Amino acid sequence: MRATIANILDRSLTKNFILGVIIFNAALMGLETVDSVMARFAGLVRVLDFACLSIFIAEIGAKIYARGLRFFRDGWNIFDFLIVAIALVPAGQSLSALRALRVLRVFRVLSAAPRLRRVVEGFVTALPGMASVFLLMAIIFYISSVIATNLFGDQFPEWFGNLPRSAYSLFQIMTLESWSMGIVRPVMVVYPLAWMFFIPFILATTFAVVNLLVGLIVNSMQDAHHEEEGVLTENYRDEVLERLAQIERKLDAQNKG
Repeated sequence: MRATIANILDRSLTKNFILGVIIFNAALMGLETVDSVMARFAGLVRVLDFACLSIFIAEIGAKIYARGLRFFRDGWNIFDFLIVAIALVPAGQSLSALRALRVLRVFRVLSAAPRLRRVVEGFVTALPGMASVFLLMAIIFYISSVIATNLFGDQFPEWFGNLPRSAYSLFQIMTLESWSMGIVRPVMVVYPLAWMFFIPFILATTFAVVNLLVGLIVNSMQDAHHEEEGVLTENYRDEVLERLAQIERKLDAQNKG
């Protein structure tokens, strides 16, 4: 029975059905925020939402039954389990904030779609390496903020009057959001050589450091892809061995009979 249920859960049809339910449930949650829709179809929307939740619970229960403790070896299974568990929090004023977390069910699309799952795994794997890059960026921002405050703080206190304001203005410049007409060109009216400070800062942060972060994430995504292939192979091997053991037990029982 467990092997049969595991086979059903691993079928593409089942996975696509669950993905469709997740997307449909996300649309229902969006409809719950529209007053005109809820005024006419509140009952239907809640019934459909409960039906989606029931499907999720049945899926999680079937996975736990079919795979046993192996279910909790996969981080994505634990993620799905917690997301569905949050949806079971009873309604009430004191728990209204937790009930609002039902929308996290939409995140289940991450575990149901392999490509999205790979992106998330790559991002999480890249976090340790990204910490060093963020530290480097923090040092660059601190040094640049001190310099900008000393150079431009007297004439432009709203942008560079103190260290926090300078850091925020430099962050805006790093994002290239209205950096030229909004900040740099007005500063250059008073300080014509200000470009000698801002252009190297943009090159060092926007083009060098940010691209370094992108490179780390891409490499981590590739590593996550290779690791996922290895995990799938190991899981397949475990399932084959388990089925062989079941067949062997059946043959032993028949021989004894």
